[in-house]
Amino acid sequence: MCGIIGYVGKQRAVNILLEGLKRVEYRGYDSSGIAVLEKGQLAVVKKTGRVEALAKIAAPRKFRATTGIGHTRWATHGGVTDANAHPHLSSDGKFALIHNGVIENYVGMKRFLIEKGFTFQSETDTEALVNLIAYHFQKEPANGDRSRFLESVRKALLHVEGTYGIAVLCTDFPSEIVAARKGSPLILGVGDGEHIVASDVSALISRTQNVVYLNDGEVVHITEKGFSLSTIQDQEEVAPKFDRVSWKIEDAELGAFAHFMEKEIFEQPVALENTMRGRFSDDGSTAKFGGLNLTAGDLRQIDRLVFCACGTAWHSCLVAEQLIERYARIPVEVEYASEFRYRNAPLDKNTLVFVVTQSGETLDTLEALREAKRKGYKVMAVVNVVGSTIAREADGGIYQHAGPEVGVASTKAFTSQLIVGAMLALYLGRLRDMSYTDGVEYVKALKHIPELIKQALAQAPHIKAIAKRYAHHRDFLFLGRQSMFPIALEGALKLKEISYIHAEGYPAAEMKHGPIALISPECPTVFFAPAGEMYPKLLSSIQEIKARNGKVIVITTTGSEIPDGLADERIDLPACHDAVLPLVATIPVQLLSYYIAAELGRDVDKPRNLAKSVTVE
Repeated sequence: MCGIIGYVGKQRAVNILLEGLKRVEYRGYDSSGIAVLEKGQLAVVKKTGRVEALAKIAAPRKFRATTGIGHTRWATHGGVTDANAHPHLSSDGKFALIHNGVIENYVGMKRFLIEKGFTFQSETDTEALVNLIAYHFQKEPANGDRSRFLESVRKALLHVEGTYGIAVLCTDFPSEIVAARKGSPLILGVGDGEHIVASDVSALISRTQNVVYLNDGEVVHITEKGFSLSTIQDQEEVAPKFDRVSWKIEDAELGAFAHFMEKEIFEQPVALENTMRGRFSDDGSTAKFGGLNLTAGDLRQIDRLVFCACGTAWHSCLVAEQLIERYARIPVEVEYASEFRYRNAPLDKNTLVFVVTQSGETLDTLEALREAKRKGYKVMAVVNVVGSTIAREADGGIYQHAGPEVGVASTKAFTSQLIVGAMLALYLGRLRDMSYTDGVEYVKALKHIPELIKQALAQAPHIKAIAKRYAHHRDFLFLGRQSMFPIALEGALKLKEISYIHAEGYPAAEMKHGPIALISPECPTVFFAPAGEMYPKLLSSIQEIKARNGKVIVITTTGSEIPDGLADERIDLPACHDAVLPLVATIPVQLLSYYIAAELGRDVDKPRNLAKSVTVE
């Protein structure tokens, strides 16, 4: 969850660290801090609040150091205080450490270290690790060997139970950083006479596009002259695999928009175009995916699909379930990734597992992937971040190509996942019993999505006005049926995430089985009622709400007739193919949530208690 960055080079480190922290602040923003090696001593500055607060006290000190580490925190162990902010120092003052993850056995480590004379200043698990490194350093022979620093970190990590992405400084080895990972992402950027280690490419993209993605159980030793990569457990050297980040720093800039969430909502026509690019057959009747690493014959043997995901990605899987079962006639089950590995669900031998995650680093989803592979199943991944851990560990998969998403509340990544699900339903359907004619119609509908999204976005002023009228309400219901039910769940989640308004999503027909008790003038209902065979039943449900004096915001399709008095507010969607309707229907609830949160003055891009990538369990 936390954001980390380390720098070794020729430039002043503080400015680079602060810039990098601002770019990874969406990973955690309870507090932040930096540590630099200044004249042979560790200088540490840390502060609760946003990185901007840290910059105000760090910048005036005009540090000249060219080596340093920085951290922005999402609290796990210990409250949000200056003392609990990272970096943490060993009690002998020799080491500074930043950490993303959770050390599960820190209590025993701490008890052992106190007996050895080490002292503690914080409530964190991280301080136990930095003191353990100092303990092993004291035991290593002081022979001037440059590996002493590395070996002290390695030996300490052998005792750690849990997850970590760490970067460490040592006063005895200036211009060096040791960094390691297990379960938490870590990336090395290789620049011109400098190296940057970070939890996210956004922290280093302004300095270099050449990167090395560390694998679990690897440690990197960075010096002025270069770096060496090895395994923690066996001390075996690892040949680095260099990758190049495809996007540029401008892709993650705010531009003329008030918030990244607003920017990313309006980027969706282009993002979805990029997701689809090059993925249709020459005859225009089906989709094609180059990264599944499965033949058509392999896929025809699949009897069941299991999707694992968390949060917004889980909602996208529910839509994929509807489309795949309808168009490909393959049974689909959607699992919370956080429950999958503990539930011991029976899987048929002809089951194919998909994991879906924007970041490719979500720990629960990563562990679901590993559990499925441990049991011998092929696992495909749908991810947005190239080179992420899940992308590298999966047997195959589909990149979303939606571009960097900075806002904590997912928007374009969600609709990109929806379109991947729709294309997958088409692809699997054409392998089975979907006709050529139906495939051509389906492809035309998918290719028309960017234009449909633009039409939906054109209603932003109308939706903003509705948001202004309803922002004072403290409870909302979101109701829909079939493929609109997952969008109701997503709409409720978006409103909760960024406005802190209580909201619930339900299948519309389930309203009578409990949620109807909430209906009142003070609890508006956002109701998805597109034209189709269910339309009369949807109108009946709206009647039930109005009979109890509930206010209704109806999201429907252009031309639908709604009896007078049923809709307090109406938002029209362009008529479209059923397979793409969930994508188009998502836009109004994204805009509604965004404008309500903005009206309430919320910190839209950094909502309280949340972080962009959940890399702890």
